[in-house]
Amino acid sequence: MNKTGFSGWQGALARVCVGIAIVGLAGCAAEPVKKPATGDLVWPLPPEQTRIRYLAEYRGHSDLGAKSDLKTTLLGEKKTGLSLDKPYGVTATADGRLIYVTDTRLRAIVVFDLDKREARPLRTDAHGALYNPLEIRLDSRGRIFVSDSERNEVLVLSQEGKTLLALGKPEQIGRPTGLALDEARNRLYVTDTIKHRILVYDLDGKFQFEFGERGAEPGQFNYPVNLAVDREGRLLVTDTGNFRVQVFDIQGKYISAFGRLGDTYGSFSRPKGVAVDTDGNIYVVDGAFNNFQIFDREGKLLLFVGRTGREAGEFWIPTAIFVDASDRVYVVDSMNARIQVFQYIKDQQGAGKQALTWASVETRGG
Repeated sequence: MNKTGFSGWQGALARVCVGIAIVGLAGCAAEPVKKPATGDLVWPLPPEQTRIRYLAEYRGHSDLGAKSDLKTTLLGEKKTGLSLDKPYGVTATADGRLIYVTDTRLRAIVVFDLDKREARPLRTDAHGALYNPLEIRLDSRGRIFVSDSERNEVLVLSQEGKTLLALGKPEQIGRPTGLALDEARNRLYVTDTIKHRILVYDLDGKFQFEFGERGAEPGQFNYPVNLAVDREGRLLVTDTGNFRVQVFDIQGKYISAFGRLGDTYGSFSRPKGVAVDTDGNIYVVDGAFNNFQIFDREGKLLLFVGRTGREAGEFWIPTAIFVDASDRVYVVDSMNARIQVFQYIKDQQGAGKQALTWASVETRGG
């Protein structure tokens, strides 16, 4: 975006993408030109209060600062190790020391271990073989939940990669995509994208109920993709084909929605990942606009972060977003084959208060 809205080519891109199948596309965006990054990256720009600060990026083993072994040093070889190829989903432990990334081209879960300074694949047993892993989440017991759109299942794995549960066959899931955990209410939510519905399980894998059907009315969906749950238990659904985010209560009853098709502030073209920070702010990734937008809990736009490119704070078809307990924001920058990490900065006057205005967004978005 610039001072008058999204750039001209992004607006044209939004219109071109409308008629193209939404889910699973990697294209519909020109290859960005690489430009040098400069300085400490924050949003919005000074003198306004910083809300988002860029922290790091992770592409593979070489980004973790591991020391080279003697052979590598003597021979002058560059130690690269495992690297992401086409990441899709991301999650992290509460302390942020382990980051889990699904990669659809590697057909694997890649674990970034910040303590051991290594990137490694999660070795799964035969029953837990992955074909097209998409979203990923962790619970407080350390279990790993991952949706696989080719298996038409959601797998629950141990930290060692042992298959504990496989969900979805009895319910005939068409394409499991988004996942959301609500441990306080013993809920697992699963998006069935091509059947335009949400499936609800308890955390032991017992099916509870489903809701949704195809359409554009409140409570209906058109290729829903990603999910998030806020502290109040409200379920946020990225209703991609309807260019909006819908909000539901714990019973699956419609509460509200925000967003529309367009190329101006607060609108969407290809909304994907959705997440919530500890103040209840809602983050939505847009794969066509190559940014993420931040809204308050009522859906009012507060800030947008990012633009098309390859440098820090820039994106090329981002797909997913996750916010951890310390308000670190992890964004899957898919075609740049990396995860970018940001920090949400709370209001200096106290949690939950908002100082951002539309003027801030228009002049200092990013």
